[in-house]
Amino acid sequence: MFTPVLEIGGTHVSAALVDPDTGTLAGPPLRAPLPAQGSADAILGGVLEAAAGLPADPGATWGVAVPGPFDHERGIACFEGVGKFEALYGVDVGAALRAGLPQAPGGLAFLNDAVAFGVGEHAAGAGRGHDRAVFVTLGSGVGSAFLADGTPVTAGPAVPPEGYAHLLTYDGRPLEDTVSRRGIRAAYARAALDDTDVVPDVRAIAERAREGDRSAGDVLDHAFRALGETLAPWLHRFGATVLVVGGSIAASWDLIEAPLQIGLGESPAPGPAVRTARHPEHAPLLGAGRWALRTCREPAPGGAVPPTMTGTSYAPAP
Repeated sequence: MFTPVLEIGGTHVSAALVDPDTGTLAGPPLRAPLPAQGSADAILGGVLEAAAGLPADPGATWGVAVPGPFDHERGIACFEGVGKFEALYGVDVGAALRAGLPQAPGGLAFLNDAVAFGVGEHAAGAGRGHDRAVFVTLGSGVGSAFLADGTPVTAGPAVPPEGYAHLLTYDGRPLEDTVSRRGIRAAYARAALDDTDVVPDVRAIAERAREGDRSAGDVLDHAFRALGETLAPWLHRFGATVLVVGGSIAASWDLIEAPLQIGLGESPAPGPAVRTARHPEHAPLLGAGRWALRTCREPAPGGAVPPTMTGTSYAPAP
């Protein structure tokens, strides 16, 4: 039986079947656009449209990767003040999926999209074989997952609050003020543009850096050194043996790796291996599929996995 999965992103939703025997997708994902500023009905309609294209078996447990803020235990959206999906605030997404899917699901396993990325890369990608691994996604923000034996660690002295790197600070400010799409664009605007210039996106800034634009290069160097400096103590506390980087900005890995390594610095013991994702596009789908297989069949009242099956771990630092 293939495992049906959904990845809900800021502008689109992807749906796929995961082969549990091989840990691969059974076919190319189906994609549908999502109106980030649209009504709740329009957003949920897009998700259900993509899901309806999957030949899922009745009673299957679906894995659903969705960004925060979201109550993944109960399947309830908490989007507020984040510029997307705010019409879903307070909506029981689990109940909507259970009612709207053409084949009634046996359960719904929600998890954070960055955690899904980590679970997928740990199972079948660059983190495979590592007992303690850290994963970050770079895009509109800094997503993260701290995995011990493939299970997210979300509490305790070895991880940031809730296991989320975006809650960390750099130079007294939120890390995402420096390491994010908006942070990098704002820094480049301050360094190289006047008030009449249109601020380029990160991909264009990266291309300018490759062409010799010193300001572009300096901005990117600063951002990824800052990321390394911020993550370094947590990688050490967690005992991570690998750091895997994904997300849309990681497509510029040739400009990221060196400053990130410099930021991570040297320590008395060897630091973790630093790698880019092996499955940058499909890891969240693979992770959602693996997560669904770990859950029980009975959904919680909101249509999500019961709290005891969320994967929260209190593993101490080694």
